[in-house]
Amino acid sequence: MYTFRNVEPQDLEQIARLESRAFVPGVADTREVLEERIDKIAETFIVVGSEGEIAGFINGPMITTQYITDDLFKKVPSPKVGKYLSVLGLVVSEEHQRQGLAGKLLEQFTERARELYVKAITLTCTEDLVPFYERYGFKCHGPSSSQHGGEQWFNMVKEIK
Repeated sequence: MYTFRNVEPQDLEQIARLESRAFVPGVADTREVLEERIDKIAETFIVVGSEGEIAGFINGPMITTQYITDDLFKKVPSPKVGKYLSVLGLVVSEEHQRQGLAGKLLEQFTERARELYVKAITLTCTEDLVPFYERYGFKCHGPSSSQHGGEQWFNMVKEIK
């Protein structure tokens, strides 16, 4: 049985390990960046787990722009206001994939967005993930100007009603 909750400081090691396994160097967030997010945006950093093991997480700050900018991957913006809730990380461990956890994390994040009265959730993804996010109500707004990790990213936006 999986449970969803806000992140806690003691989750850092497991989260950093999951992040480093999920993304290539240059794209994976550093331990320091993750620690700052845990400290500053715990209300928009959701983990899912079972019996003390974190199976996955989703996180991102509220921002004032419709699209994610590369600086967000280095430092949490302040103040914590904005019309958009960004997704900077969505990770499910290999052992827990194909169980619908990524979709459930997106659903939890969408609920959080409603509670925060934001206009939309925004993220970037690689082209192969566009159909996945579209299944959860995101619309592709075309290529992103992001140069994060040297990848080609696409802007995805989900309006909150």
